[in-house]
Amino acid sequence: MSASENVIEIRNLSKVYRDFWGRKKVQALKSLSLDVKQGEIFGLLGPNGSGKTTTMKLLLGLLFPTTGDVSIFGQPATNVEKNERIGYLPEESYLYRFLNADETLDFYGRLFNMSAAERKQRRDDLIASVGLQHARKRQLKEYSKGMTRRIGLAQALINNPDLVLLDEPTSGLDPIGTREMKDMIIKLREQGKTVVMCSHLLADVEDVCDRIAILYGGELKVMGNVKELLTSSDGSKYSLEELFLKTVQISQAQPGKRFVSEGNEGESPMEAESTADSNAGT
Repeated sequence: MSASENVIEIRNLSKVYRDFWGRKKVQALKSLSLDVKQGEIFGLLGPNGSGKTTTMKLLLGLLFPTTGDVSIFGQPATNVEKNERIGYLPEESYLYRFLNADETLDFYGRLFNMSAAERKQRRDDLIASVGLQHARKRQLKEYSKGMTRRIGLAQALINNPDLVLLDEPTSGLDPIGTREMKDMIIKLREQGKTVVMCSHLLADVEDVCDRIAILYGGELKVMGNVKELLTSSDGSKYSLEELFLKTVQISQAQPGKRFVSEGNEGESPMEAESTADSNAGT
């Protein structure tokens, strides 16, 4: 698969949660369309309730879409076989607390039918890459939040996946742990892997992501290259926080307003605002 090919393709995806009687309760996603290219780090952003977690679950095949299509590696997301090529780090890693790091990775390696030699090699490599050699024989119940995130990432990578889904990967980490986690994410891209990450920590997203999508109220509002979105036509620079807050502000004031069309990248809300101000002054 070349770098220009899409690993993920989402077309007109909608998801409605219904109550016991089948009545519409919440529409979590509304006609979402986007692509994620091979070998990029893609950031999925949005306030609580914007549809990020629902999108992740749809990618994993844990939920079924109400309408629309999701394909990964050219296969429907509901095809469980594609999960053999996916690694997933949830916001909270539900690992077995009484196993140590070696036992944890060996267990998950068995689930992928890896041979004993493969499991040992992969386990040793991953424990070294996440910096847990000193604690590999300690039970996970003794791990700090940062150490738990590290072993969670190692577990997500045990099958050497082509696509890695990360939900709040730097959540609860101190500055050193955050920097190390970001370095590990960048290293995944250098290895040719595709990464999709959700995060509320906008500075982290700005540091590592190639492209981003901002969701609000289940709708795709903004999508594009990070550097391009944060640079105006006159060369002015913005922070991702400024872009995010402006997107939310406009979305609240103008429901239904989008800066994308049919999943294609559009202009930045910051650029649109400066254009509107210029027109108002003429």
